Amino acid sequence: MTASPDSRYASPYPDRRLRATTIIGVKRGHEVALAGDGQVTQGDVILKHGARKIRTLADGEVLAGFAGAVADALTLFGKFETQLKSWDGNLRRASVELTKEWRTDRYLRRLEAQLIVADPDSLLVLSGEGDVIEPDDGVVAIGSGAPYATAAAKALLLHTDLGARAIAEAAMRVAADLCIYTNDRFSIETVRREGGQTVLGEHSDADDDRELPVVANDSTPPSVPATDDEDDDEDDDRERADRRDDADPDRDDEDGTV
Repeated sequence: MTASPDSRYASPYPDRRLRATTIIGVKRGHEVALAGDGQVTQGDVILKHGARKIRTLADGEVLAGFAGAVADALTLFGKFETQLKSWDGNLRRASVELTKEWRTDRYLRRLEAQLIVADPDSLLVLSGEGDVIEPDDGVVAIGSGAPYATAAAKALLLHTDLGARAIAEAAMRVAADLCIYTNDRFSIETVRREGGQTVLGEHSDADDDRELPVVANDSTPPSVPATDDEDDDEDDDRERADRRDDADPDRDDEDGTV
């Protein structure tokens, strides 16, 4: 039996596409938070645990997260930031213009990624299919763990008074427990508006709370006190030497004297 031409050149690894997994955006009041996990998977191999899939744009006033091919997403981030500058920071107009270019440009429409972009007034999901979608209830997620994170965030919005950041983090923990392509090494960015002014929020990574080994400033190793066992060994050596001297009184000592 001969193999078909397609099977002869098929990759032994059936799914080698990079998966940049779960991103969630939560908006409550005039605060918005974006959270993403750190796992990057290729096929059945985890390549990275601490990838950052959340970016701040426009001097921190706009948040953006991606799911999909990393290089494609970074290209789209550059295009989106250019549109933000062209439209004087107008997130909605910049999103529409990016999506139009993404949809019609022969090169850009080959890019495989989805984006979530947000500021204190808007939360949008963008895709190469021409979609610019604003959720009704202030929750949107993309990536392999999106259904789990979305369900958890919606429940927390309805039944708790938690802020946007706390809800996003809790929803990501639920997704990490259920989705094999999502880990618990989160990056979270927030931004809010107070008194008509945009206030940059907190940034946190999963590595921020990691304990590091403590290194003393003094490189000189501390002296180790002698133990009881060492003292006993010295006493035994002296007793053996005394017995040898008693057995042979004419033996010369080490310095040659009698």
